[in-house]
Amino acid sequence: MIQPETLLLAYRSGIFPMADGRDDGEIFYVEPRRRAILPLQGFRCSRSLAKLLRQERFRVTCNADFGAVIAACAQPRPDHPETWISRRIEASYRRLHLAGFAHSIEVWDGEQLAGGLYGVGFDGVFCGESMFSRADNASKVALAWLVAAMKRAGMSLLDCQFMTGHLASLGAVEISQEEYCALLARAQASSPASGAAAGAGAGARAGAAAGEGAAAGALVRAGALPLPEGFALLSATGDSSPGKLISQLLTHTS
Repeated sequence: MIQPETLLLAYRSGIFPMADGRDDGEIFYVEPRRRAILPLQGFRCSRSLAKLLRQERFRVTCNADFGAVIAACAQPRPDHPETWISRRIEASYRRLHLAGFAHSIEVWDGEQLAGGLYGVGFDGVFCGESMFSRADNASKVALAWLVAAMKRAGMSLLDCQFMTGHLASLGAVEISQEEYCALLARAQASSPASGAAAGAGAGARAGAAAGEGAAAGALVRAGALPLPEGFALLSATGDSSPGKLISQLLTHTS
């Protein structure tokens, strides 16, 4: 199992772990040459998605069933028969979730889990790991709630790791790894004690890849709320429904 401190150090250094299969005991760290991010002001909320959000066909929660979300994301799919989420990786993120730095968004159709996503949150950054959908548009609803919650929390960087056609249709753009690391450093700059972790450079990356634990520094960015608190602000809408609020946030500022 990867220790939470090692996982956080890896993400703060711009790398992340993967495996070659569900039962693969080995883990390797990835530093893509090209990185996909989704600018929070550039999320493309189509008319049909905005209508779906306003209708509130789905019930959406945060951290209500992290285990079910990561388990669903790890299941084989027709286009990806072998998952990169090994049992070791899954166990590591479950532990990171218990530590308060891995979060899930669940989309429910009645009592059935229809879709969702999970990722790692720190210093105003959310690194999306994977998403799944068992109903039409369920993953889009999850992503819309994520973007809106990040806005409410004052977060600044949504990392999507690798570009896909689905992400591109929602506003994701591809940048170089160097550009990504600059955005990552900027997001961490106002976190009082994260300089050591953010500035460790190649040493930090080598340490994470070797599986060594290290002090991760301050774990919450000054001025940005943790993702669950931003999500809670969406639900505290008074007379307005959360779906209408999110639709307005994403269509008026995109």
